[in-house]
Amino acid sequence: MNKPTQTIKNIAKCLLCGDIIESKHRHDFVTCKCGNLSVDGGQDYWKRSFLHGLDSYKELNLLKNEEDRESDYCENCNLDNPSCDKCIGS
Repeated sequence: MNKPTQTIKNIAKCLLCGDIIESKHRHDFVTCKCGNLSVDGGQDYWKRSFLHGLDSYKELNLLKNEEDRESDYCENCNLDNPSCDKCIGS
């Protein structure tokens, strides 16, 4: 049985231009510099819009298990290190 999770950061990387973009709050629609990828929803929901297919971006969401809030969260994770193995896996 999967444990419920909470979104800490709603992040994705455009593999065409290299931008890492984050939607920080509900209805915060953010687009990469080349226009291929947009993210939306902040911590409330995940929405992706893309022009060049599923393989043109990579999910980098930072999730935290609600039943184990303290032990899995890495204080060093931010947009400079969005792919921490401890927090979101690889």
